[in-house]
Amino acid sequence: QVQLVESGGGLVQAGDSLRVSCAASGRTFSRYAMAWFRQAPGKEREFVASITGDGISVYYVDSMKGRFTISRDNAKSTVSLQMNSLKPEDTAVYYCAARRIYFSDTHRVLASDYNYWGQGTQVTVSS
Repeated sequence: QVQLVESGGGLVQAGDSLRVSCAASGRTFSRYAMAWFRQAPGKEREFVASITGDGISVYYVDSMKGRFTISRDNAKSTVSLQMNSLKPEDTAVYYCAARRIYFSDTHRVLASDYNYWGQGTQVTVSS
């Protein structure tokens, strides 16, 4: 089992950058694929990006390619999301999520594929 705690959210202006991070408990962090989701008020939770357990492969939703970068440090059991050129429509609660890897470490974009979730961190982008 893994516990996740996000940090780094805040209020920024359009065009600014922000980095949110997620710290995981446990000693087998590399056995978990990680992802970031976000949820804006009145909207469903949506996939943002994912990274394999070894950190080699990443996947992004098309609208965030080139602006967001997901990374992980398995030695520190952390996963981060660097967000550049932020827009007001990026305003949401950002959640990190973990999925235990059993057979293949493929990218999954459905929230239901992830077993563990953090409490979320608010990112607000003003225009």
